[in-house]
Amino acid sequence: MPASVQHQHPPHDRPGTIRTLLRLYPYVKPAVPFLILGAVSALLASLVALAIPQILQVLVDGPLSTGDASAIWPAAMLVIGLGVLEAILIALRRWFVLTPGTHVEATMRNGLYAQLQDLPVAFHDRWPSGQLLSRAVSDLGLIRRFLAFGIILLVVNVLTIIVGFGILISMNWILGLIFFVCSIPLWIYGFVFEGKYSTIARRSQDQAGDLATAVEESVHGIRVLKAFGRGKHALKNFTSQAEDLRGTEIEKARAIAGIWLWLLMVPDVAFALCLMVGGWLASQGELSVGTLVAFFATATVLRFPVESIGFLLSMTFDTRTATDRYFDILDEVNAIRDPEAPVTIAEPHGELHFDDVHFRYQDSPERFPDLVDGVELTLQPGETMALVGLTGSGKSTITALTTRLYDVTGGAVRLDGVDVRDLTREELRRHIAMAFEDATLFSASVRDNVLLGRPEFSERSPEADAALAEALEIAQAGFVHDLPDGVDTKVGEEGMSLSGGQRQRLALARAVAAKPAVLVLDDPLSALDVDTEALVEAALRRVLASTTALIVAHRPSTVMLADRVALLQDGRITAVGRHSELLESNDHYRFVISSLEDEERRDQARQTDRDLFDEKEGVSR
Repeated sequence: MPASVQHQHPPHDRPGTIRTLLRLYPYVKPAVPFLILGAVSALLASLVALAIPQILQVLVDGPLSTGDASAIWPAAMLVIGLGVLEAILIALRRWFVLTPGTHVEATMRNGLYAQLQDLPVAFHDRWPSGQLLSRAVSDLGLIRRFLAFGIILLVVNVLTIIVGFGILISMNWILGLIFFVCSIPLWIYGFVFEGKYSTIARRSQDQAGDLATAVEESVHGIRVLKAFGRGKHALKNFTSQAEDLRGTEIEKARAIAGIWLWLLMVPDVAFALCLMVGGWLASQGELSVGTLVAFFATATVLRFPVESIGFLLSMTFDTRTATDRYFDILDEVNAIRDPEAPVTIAEPHGELHFDDVHFRYQDSPERFPDLVDGVELTLQPGETMALVGLTGSGKSTITALTTRLYDVTGGAVRLDGVDVRDLTREELRRHIAMAFEDATLFSASVRDNVLLGRPEFSERSPEADAALAEALEIAQAGFVHDLPDGVDTKVGEEGMSLSGGQRQRLALARAVAAKPAVLVLDDPLSALDVDTEALVEAALRRVLASTTALIVAHRPSTVMLADRVALLQDGRITAVGRHSELLESNDHYRFVISSLEDEERRDQARQTDRDLFDEKEGVSR
């Protein structure tokens, strides 16, 4: 089920708009004084605008009616002065709120990113990255605009309307009452609009997140789509999602158009009625011409605040939805946390013990057995253990449990006798380093990627250079020196500018450079050709001589690196021993090794074909 559906509250379970928006207060609190100053400036600007019609009333009933030209200029200059003052106050409002609004957005975005970094891998398995990206960018941008613009104008315009209605009634209670009665349908429709629009707005923002996910997946998988000629298929799926979003946006636009119909029609009706009644009252001598002019000038000033209620309400409900979506992430409970009283291992020796370890995913049905089902295994300090088994036996899952990428659901993983759950995650991952089969690099230099696990190094220090050189040598990653800027070359997004084997070698170098007490390698050599693999394995032997290592092996040659081999079958360790011993005594082990040998022969054949192709290409050129 898509995350956009999973995490959307049913309409009857959603908290109210005000209650939802109040959750922003801890982030907004430092900016509140500036927002108040901005609101005061905006309110004063509105009051100045409402004062101008009063000057017009005096001007019409006084100098213009008596023909006293000398009194016209002071009144005109006063109107000009009030206009300039209104412009200054509007500029002040923008100045007060602009910077604090961006600070609030930055704080919220930093908080969201920190939460995403802290949440376990299981969370990221469930959530599409496009949904997370849309919350970090478009939703927070919407919240910023509401705080810097929407909420201030909404409050100020409501107050302006109240003050303006009071002025209209004080001028003539009949005309003021007509204007007030005509506005009642606007308030009624506003409440109806909230319920209808909020649901559509949430669906629109969720669909936008799904569309962002589709774009990201297509960009990351562009090589696969091109290789299989499935670009049109991807475009068809994207077009379908885009059409769904377009339909929702049209539905959203219709809802906004509905309230705009009332917002434009009702004031015009009110103006027409007031004009008829006001003209009749003026003809009867019960209303002066100046008062009638001032009434309509005041009503004109109120027209924008009244009309703005529509888009301000829609902005408010969009922001309420964006806030809900933001707190979907912030409210996620992180089951993998640091202990309240953490233990510290000052000098780790590297003993790794799996003590009756069980693991199953949260959404796994009860009828299925545990994916890791009672694993008992001990790695002595400095020992290299190969983990072998058929695909799906749970090898990669076991490696992920060592650094708490997932937490065991039974038993314990112990480092030097200490349950890894009693260590802080930072300390645990300092003692245990991993290299994955699917090597991921960051959009940074080769140097930064390899030394990712050594934050204590100063940039370009002799120690950092020495660790970098040693790690690159062990991983046989000397190709980096041939890159345009050497080790300072940026490898591009996820390292896609490099080959699979080059990425794996840099990922291995990153794990080696961390100098961990325990090195966990999840088949990190699968993308290497046979010759390069042999060189890497020879260099690795030096590292493994002093480091405890758990290696997921998919090739017999990798098994040869190990002191002992653990055979995993259906989530259980069924045999542990030397490679030669298991070959003699265990039928299933012989079957697994023969499968690995078949795969290795296929890899060698593919490599030979590539070499022949490269040779022919060289001759033709």
